[in-house]
Amino acid sequence: MNKTVSLCMIVKNEENTLARCLESVAGKVDEIIIVDTGSEDATIETAARFTSNIHHFEWTGSFSEARNYSIQQATCDYILIMDADEYLDEKSDLYKEIVSDADYFLLKIKNYISYAETFTHKAVRLFKNNDQLYFKSHLHEHINVLDKRYTFVGGEADLLLHHTGYNKETIEEKDKLQRNLSIMIKAVNENPNGYNLFNMGRTYVALGETEKAVKLFQQAYPLCKDKVFLPDLLSFLALSLGKLDKHEDGLRIIEDALQLFSSDSEMRYIHGQMLLEAGYQEEAILSFKKCLLIGNQTEGTMISEGSGGYKARFMLAEIYDKQRKITQSYEETVQVLREKKTYSPALKKYFEIVTKANLPVEEVYHNIEFIYNVQNINDLRLLLDTLYVLRHPLLSKYVGKFNIEPPPHIIAVALQYDKKYEQALEQWSDIAEYPAEAGEDLLLLSVILKDTALFRRARPLLNLSNRESDVLMSLVNRQDSSNVRLTTSLEKLLIEVCRHLIILHEFEIFESVLGLLLKGSVETKYNICLLLADYSFTEVAIDILIKLYDEQPNNIKVITLLGDLCFQSNYLEDAHLFYTKLMDLKPVYSTYERCYQCYQKQNDIKGMSIMNNEIRQKFPVVTWIDHTYVN
Repeated sequence: MNKTVSLCMIVKNEENTLARCLESVAGKVDEIIIVDTGSEDATIETAARFTSNIHHFEWTGSFSEARNYSIQQATCDYILIMDADEYLDEKSDLYKEIVSDADYFLLKIKNYISYAETFTHKAVRLFKNNDQLYFKSHLHEHINVLDKRYTFVGGEADLLLHHTGYNKETIEEKDKLQRNLSIMIKAVNENPNGYNLFNMGRTYVALGETEKAVKLFQQAYPLCKDKVFLPDLLSFLALSLGKLDKHEDGLRIIEDALQLFSSDSEMRYIHGQMLLEAGYQEEAILSFKKCLLIGNQTEGTMISEGSGGYKARFMLAEIYDKQRKITQSYEETVQVLREKKTYSPALKKYFEIVTKANLPVEEVYHNIEFIYNVQNINDLRLLLDTLYVLRHPLLSKYVGKFNIEPPPHIIAVALQYDKKYEQALEQWSDIAEYPAEAGEDLLLLSVILKDTALFRRARPLLNLSNRESDVLMSLVNRQDSSNVRLTTSLEKLLIEVCRHLIILHEFEIFESVLGLLLKGSVETKYNICLLLADYSFTEVAIDILIKLYDEQPNNIKVITLLGDLCFQSNYLEDAHLFYTKLMDLKPVYSTYERCYQCYQKQNDIKGMSIMNNEIRQKFPVVTWIDHTYVN
């Protein structure tokens, strides 16, 4: 006789997602049981389209009690548990799986989060209709399959649930967690097992109370050494220590854990992130490369998409970009887009890199057409959103290519950054009310066109003081501003103007704005040098930095950037001089790394040997040097 399946759900205010969930199980279950805990929308009406087996349950504050009430209504052989924001994959065959007669089954649940990313975890969602199987715990309810009084037989089902409510849950999570905190404390007090302590620690992480989280993870660890979620516990503990600036302690934990879980690409990815946060750039590169060697995980209780693939590769692109290794960053970014073209950070990074490399717009267009083939409306939306946020000149081309009619201010932006200034001005002039985000666009165009009337329209959007407004009006008119004093907010605004002027190749106007900024603070001059270096105006940046160094010979940020730019420009003696000075002022790992690489580039074997010995002695976490040092 064929076995049967009951779907049991608890719901509250789920009118937007419930229909899709129930449609996904049509013809795949024999019974649908809905338990409502107090809906105030059309949830019950939606449920009634699919089943008459609808029950009301007065909320007691315990998810387990509600779940157990739902399964008590079931009459079939097996019970499937789903939430309203989940749906069963169309290829999933429940009847095929339950032939094995196991007591319970682990299902894969694919969670959809930001940037088109996903992570997959496993949970018991299908189990026998058996009085001995029931839900435990007030908040993180779970089936008692590990109850030592019984010998339940489990299996892994080839079944997949899609969970799409993760973004909504994340937005609402803090309020929800705060409300549920008392329930969790009660659960831990009643049963301080490893699972409850771990989940309580995760709650404190989400609430930003990291010290409390660390204590709970440490209490949970000796109780969880044989549990399937041990890798997640160790990862959370290590990351939490990192957040408390205890990087070395966190790294020791994650590295010990990697001895046990060497094929866990998610843990290796976390290791790379922690190394990067602690300043171990080269070591982080090694770790992310190891992620790629491991590949994406297919096993484990919690699997994040891309940790052994595109996300690890994107982190390499980020590091190379920070090191101003533009070619390597570009190559990694292109690989990311080939693997996951809808990964928004990579698409943004692609346009940023090609802009820094000063590639012609037409060449960028032909390349992106090859790399990022627009196949549907979501692809196009992501591309246009990215181009708009970056104010990229290709925005105009794609608006025209697909005959799109966006809002007037987007048309104005597209024309402006395609250097069609007069047409952009005409478009802006026809707009009665500007969005707040248009302030910087209007300021830039007023500076380019020397249009005081346009600047007056921009002024209310920029939140300027009278003095700041006067300074900008002088800039628009190209009047002498020798006695001005720049505020911090005005300096930041003008640096953004400079960035766009560089990209638009409006160098004469850029020099006017640069002259004004060089009358600002040391911090502003430093930030201008960062901008210049990013867009390959290295010599100009070095000249400004040398003047800053003469003014402030112990400014660590100035010395570091000056040394880095000299190193990249092969002024190795100068780089050595500045790195030596940096060692006196800031003898941290990143300084040792810089000094070693400078000696290496100079082929100074003695210097490399000295640095090698000191790094090994002071920073035992470092292994990358083994691949470069020749004794």
